[in-house]
Amino acid sequence: MNVRQVIPRDAIPSIDDPTFGPDYFGDDNDDVIVLDSTPPKAYPVRILDYHEIVNDEYNRGGTAEPVTVTWCPLCGSAIVYERTVDRQTVTFGVSGKLADDDLVMYDRETESEWKQSSGNCIAGEFDGQRLTVIPATITTWETFRNQSSDGLVLQPVDGAQSEAAGDDDTPSPIEYEKKPYAEYFASDGFGLGAHRGSSDGRTWQRDDLDPKTVVLGIEIGDDALGFPLPRVESAGGVVHETVGGTDVVVFVTSDGIHAFRNSGYAFESTTDGRFIDDGVVWNGTTGIAADGRKLSRLPARRLFAFAWQDDHDLDAFYT
Repeated sequence: MNVRQVIPRDAIPSIDDPTFGPDYFGDDNDDVIVLDSTPPKAYPVRILDYHEIVNDEYNRGGTAEPVTVTWCPLCGSAIVYERTVDRQTVTFGVSGKLADDDLVMYDRETESEWKQSSGNCIAGEFDGQRLTVIPATITTWETFRNQSSDGLVLQPVDGAQSEAAGDDDTPSPIEYEKKPYAEYFASDGFGLGAHRGSSDGRTWQRDDLDPKTVVLGIEIGDDALGFPLPRVESAGGVVHETVGGTDVVVFVTSDGIHAFRNSGYAFESTTDGRFIDDGVVWNGTTGIAADGRKLSRLPARRLFAFAWQDDHDLDAFYT
């Protein structure tokens, strides 16, 4: 694992006191990370591009639990973690380091460092510990708004500045309307070199997957399997698998890729993008059936293929 300091610590400012509201300034097709809280919460990637970490709480069963919503633009990795380590609540910040082109977070309580895509502590007092993944998903703002009438969305930080947003060492006001990684996402290259347009970009040694193919990674016990979005799409938009002894179902919908525990259902896709079991229509984004039944969303990591492969191996992909 290659760890390097790229920018100063906290040059990308985490959001530690998030505010939410019903309205969003962005576009309908903007991606948002959705946490199934009460009420549901959406965290726009357009905002996370400039902050990468939101230290927050979510309501589950009437109890507020500390979580951190994390996003690494270079790895396309969206993961929500518990903020409790050894019964201690921690707050995460952006270390300014990259590990294999992935965000390295640090906790302010012990200054331990954590690889965002894996949740592993790679240095410090918590070395060897691993963060617990919370079920979440990526969808579009339009989908979230239409499916969650009581949902709230993360608001921009008033007066926020970031050294990383400027061309020199002078912090610059954050202009959330701009998408600083648009060219990177549209390019073929991957990693920091590709983002900066430098000549030290990484190479990719396989031709069955592009390095920035979207993958939904599921880890249960010691078993890990990444589901590339195009492969699930080619299978009709739904696949049934077993990971770590758990039956899972993965859906690809018009707004993303979603995974749930499967309680014995045999889903089939229709030509109009719906999913049916025994004549009942199911929503592949929410896991909710027309008759009210609901699947349990799995803790998963949405990220690019190269980042999943960095943390696992060449064969850790659904085929």
